[in-house]
Amino acid sequence: MLQLTRSATLVFAAFSLVLLAGGCKRKSKQQVHVVEEEKSSISTFVHVADPRASSQLGSGFYDVEQGSWRWTGKKFSVLLAVPENPAQKKISLVFKMAVPEPVIQQLKTVTLSATVNGTPLPPETYRKPGEYVFSRELDAKVLGGSSAQVDFTLDKVLPPGANDSRALGLVATSIGFDWK
Repeated sequence: MLQLTRSATLVFAAFSLVLLAGGCKRKSKQQVHVVEEEKSSISTFVHVADPRASSQLGSGFYDVEQGSWRWTGKKFSVLLAVPENPAQKKISLVFKMAVPEPVIQQLKTVTLSATVNGTPLPPETYRKPGEYVFSRELDAKVLGGSSAQVDFTLDKVLPPGANDSRALGLVATSIGFDWK
């Protein structure tokens, strides 16, 4: 028969007491707390330099520059929350951006096209450098659901060069829905 040392016997006795003490207690009803996961919240309007907007910006945006804007590529996209009750509002897509002088100097013109949830919007051609607002009123039917995928395409961009390996399109500052 196996003999237990004094310390092993004490450990065994303490363990047994814990088990017995637990078994003698009245069982209390266990409460289950259901914790709802916080829904990922997206905004109806994003400033592209805001770190919180990064999750809504799809492909085609380069890193933030000068703390306030981003270059775009030829194709770029954003996911936006749809305002509540879109059928009861006059909603517009608003894209605040700039066409830099080097873009016009090299390309002469640049045309911006956009789709919202796959529905094309009228394009716009820019012939001069400067700050612009691309704004298009939307039909509420285009905004079905709680979010909308907005895809932009430029007909041409600055090709990568010796000083910058990126294909550069526009300077984006903010994109979102505006309503009245």
